[in-house]
Amino acid sequence: MASSGRTKVVHVCSECGASHPKWAGRCAGCGDWNTLVEDVETSGSSTQPAAPTNRPGPQLIADIGTDVGRPVSTSISELDRVLGGGFVAGSVTLLGGEPGIGKSTLLLQVLAAASGPTLYVTAEESAQQVKLRAERLGATQRELWLHAETSLPHIIDAIEETKPQLVVIDSIQTVNDPALGSLPGSVGQVRGCAQQLVNIAKERNVSIILVGHVTKEGSLAGPRVLEHVVDTVLQFEGDRHHALRLLRASKHRYGATNELGLFEMATVGLVGVPDPSSMFLADRRTGIPGSAIVPTMEGQRPIVVEVQALTNPGVPGVPSRRSAQGLDGGRLSMLMAVLGRRSNITVSDQDVYASTAGGVKLSEPGLDLGVCLAAVSAIRNQPLPPDLAVFGEIGLGGELRQVGHASRRLSEASRLGFSRVIVPTNSPDAEDDLQLLRSATLSEAIAAAGLVGDASATGLRVI
Repeated sequence: MASSGRTKVVHVCSECGASHPKWAGRCAGCGDWNTLVEDVETSGSSTQPAAPTNRPGPQLIADIGTDVGRPVSTSISELDRVLGGGFVAGSVTLLGGEPGIGKSTLLLQVLAAASGPTLYVTAEESAQQVKLRAERLGATQRELWLHAETSLPHIIDAIEETKPQLVVIDSIQTVNDPALGSLPGSVGQVRGCAQQLVNIAKERNVSIILVGHVTKEGSLAGPRVLEHVVDTVLQFEGDRHHALRLLRASKHRYGATNELGLFEMATVGLVGVPDPSSMFLADRRTGIPGSAIVPTMEGQRPIVVEVQALTNPGVPGVPSRRSAQGLDGGRLSMLMAVLGRRSNITVSDQDVYASTAGGVKLSEPGLDLGVCLAAVSAIRNQPLPPDLAVFGEIGLGGELRQVGHASRRLSEASRLGFSRVIVPTNSPDAEDDLQLLRSATLSEAIAAAGLVGDASATGLRVI
């Protein structure tokens, strides 16, 4: 018989989970500042025996089969791309994203496409609300169970009763275990409930998807240990005012984390975008200064995007402004410093605004050359040639460095009708009928684009 414990107020770090007897500005465990939150801890000894488990005992590695660890397709191609084929039985996935971005819509479509029994636990809405949304999306099927519940023991009982292949819990921050004693959403509750659900998934070989809230900075709310105990962490991104949605994996124990899934929000729900390059360039206007076309790479997928820049004379005596949307702001400031120092183009007195068209967020180094040429085009008020694409990383010395998957970038640019590409000197030859303008420095690339000077005077090699 278990003895009743006593509760006491403690302060727990939301990053590392370390417990402190009183509040402090800095966590003694991980060193982060302002991460301690109040929680309730149960103390006292317990004589309750350990719960039985269905997990096998120690096994020789040669005797362990891998068939049960293979992914099962979700029938949604963009999601399968990010997951490396689908969900693995016994895995736990954490899906985060801003409110209204489409998390529940995506998960309803996943459950509707499943072939076996599934369970949707709604801890924030009523079952009637979820059913109305499912009917609106056409995402209903006979073996989809709905359960409006916030108590973890009742959720576990529902899993035992329905025996689903896939479980969605929306959301983990609103689920609570009465045995833990603290309030729903607290560090202890989120950590404890998540750990119990991980044990359920492993013991019963069922895939569980946890929906997580995000903070105002866009990171997952709750203790950092929540991301450690799950197998996969997915981030759903996008601007609520745009139809485009991006799905990325920041952690994935069953595959790579560099793939990108693209969806478009339509009246029938989320629809995969098989050709994102054409979508991003659909509204492009040629002959506009400050626009550059860049073939980028997201995982194994080449995506051609339009990088735009706008410059405006700054106010005398006021530091020039650097503003980035869809790009890394720190990287933009560095590139403008290199541009002004290594190419003799005055940018210190200009406010520079740069963005990627279409609402996509990118951070790969291949964008560097496109950002700089778009800025020079805006400063000179001279558009880049409409058949020109560019890519390359720029070093602090103004040198142009090659980037990965150059051949795939070139093939994608050729497929979309571009005939010339400015590339770093050591880039591989193009298989398609492309004219490569090889440049060793940023100054040579500016000349190759026809923005300043003569390309023949810089030693530029044209192939």
